[in-house]
Amino acid sequence: MSRICDFCGKRPQNGNNVSHANNKTKKVWRPNLQKVRHVQNGATKTVTVCTECIKGGKVIKPAPRDLSAVRPKGGDVAAE
Repeated sequence: MSRICDFCGKRPQNGNNVSHANNKTKKVWRPNLQKVRHVQNGATKTVTVCTECIKGGKVIKPAPRDLSAVRPKGGDVAAE
């Protein structure tokens, strides 16, 4: 999985951790990426997106499936 947001292109940044004694060690800041289902041109596709794009409404999630045809109504199937 690449660590790049498919919408905004956000990627890991690097720099230094600097201690109180001014010691420097390498540090990597990674974006908070999530795999999300997204509707694009009528097709549902799984994309890797940062949480900022999800909160910002850039991701169009598919409508929930109608499971009433799959699940019987009225409770447990084994009891029937």
